[in-house]
Amino acid sequence: MDQHILSIDQGTTSTRAILFNAHGKSVFTSQLEFTQFFPEDGWVEHDPEEIWKTTLQVVNDTLEYAKSENLTVAAIGITNQRETTVVWERSTGKPVYNAIVWQDRRTAQFCDEARKAGKEAAIIKKTGLLLDPYFSGTKLAWILENVENSQAMAERGELAFGTIDSFLIWRLTGGRSHVTDATNASRTLMFNIHSQRWDEEILEMLSIPHSMLPEVLDCAADFGSTDKSITGFEIPIAGVAGDQQAALIGQACFEPGMIKSTYGTGCFMVLNTGTWALSSKNKLLTTVGYRLEGKTTYALEGSIFVAGAAVQWLRDGISIIKSASKTEEMASSVESNKGVYVVPAFTGLGAPHWDPDARGAIFGITRDTGPVELVRATLESICYQTYDLLEAKRRDGLQATKLRVDGGMVKNNWMCSFLSNILDISVERPMFTETTALGAAFLAGLQVGVFESIEAISNIWQVDQSFEPAMDQAERKRLLEKWQLYVDKVKSITS
Repeated sequence: MDQHILSIDQGTTSTRAILFNAHGKSVFTSQLEFTQFFPEDGWVEHDPEEIWKTTLQVVNDTLEYAKSENLTVAAIGITNQRETTVVWERSTGKPVYNAIVWQDRRTAQFCDEARKAGKEAAIIKKTGLLLDPYFSGTKLAWILENVENSQAMAERGELAFGTIDSFLIWRLTGGRSHVTDATNASRTLMFNIHSQRWDEEILEMLSIPHSMLPEVLDCAADFGSTDKSITGFEIPIAGVAGDQQAALIGQACFEPGMIKSTYGTGCFMVLNTGTWALSSKNKLLTTVGYRLEGKTTYALEGSIFVAGAAVQWLRDGISIIKSASKTEEMASSVESNKGVYVVPAFTGLGAPHWDPDARGAIFGITRDTGPVELVRATLESICYQTYDLLEAKRRDGLQATKLRVDGGMVKNNWMCSFLSNILDISVERPMFTETTALGAAFLAGLQVGVFESIEAISNIWQVDQSFEPAMDQAERKRLLEKWQLYVDKVKSITS
């Protein structure tokens, strides 16, 4: 029972390591932020070397703590920002270009042209994804086309592609393992979620050599062991999942129909559909929820590009708050938004709109508008966007009576209460809200025997607080109609 799991949570704005015990409890955390680069409008990049540096630091901090407390680290689990694309030289491990982040929209024109050429239907059928810049495939194609000599090097087998999990595993294992898991593979636009293989026709369409791609494993599997020169002793890497699927596991949503929503940089609502790869009629994504012992569990996902990033913008962009923790007090200090609405389409609109050219806007400003109204309207916008996702799922025939929420933003009681009111369903917040890291720990623990089964994991999950809807239906309808009006205005500007 003294065995612990080290979970690496490599997110969009920070890298974190959390040490979990055999009861799923966090005993130590180390976290570092890293730089965001915006070279052009709609472009978002990270420095892979800075990501690696922050990962090394937080892992070493955690291992030092474990050593000081005589704790055994049985395995490592990894969860990561999905879709973010890295290409590196096999001989040196050196990236050929910055990581292109999931938010990046530079391949919008390529996607438009491919869509007009009638290529999207086949991609949706095979991958469950829309033909959109969000996913890794077109980002990888852009690197090969625009980075000097990269296409030729790729054709010679000299380059490797990976999402962040693959890049970190390559580095942690000293280049011995070039692997990913089924959830991250399912977000690349190159993976057939039905055959569970890389799709040769899509690779040919994107001019991507198969040799660049990692081997795809189950979420709980042998991903290799860390090199002694990096961690001091070999540690098995035993669990991997993209952040939203890791949160699905961390929220113990193992039964079909269970649904969770994670509020980090973006917001991601994922519903377990079991063995059914449901095809949405409302622009939601069919994806791999998790794959264990060779059995694939599917999910239906809606993605919002900007959630916590909007609060970060309030803090760092326009400097009207000093910390995110102040938003709860500010939002609850006024009885309404006073007609102010924020549509935070900073990098386009995600599901169910999928408008990469949309840009953010603020509506309803008067001389009476101040920081408090902007803060409240920003928090409200995240709840409205969540409603749009849930409504799309309802139109697909899927009903929900409660929603499990997680991520840093749900510590805000006001937001959780408003979310319940707008969705008109119960909202459950777990005892431990950083469920992405917990999900990765559960997967690694399953592989090495720290956790016996998914049933045992379900028994670990505990609710902290449940929020129930109490808003007048007429008021709820009025707020949502206003929101839809302003979203339509933002979309009409780019149409």
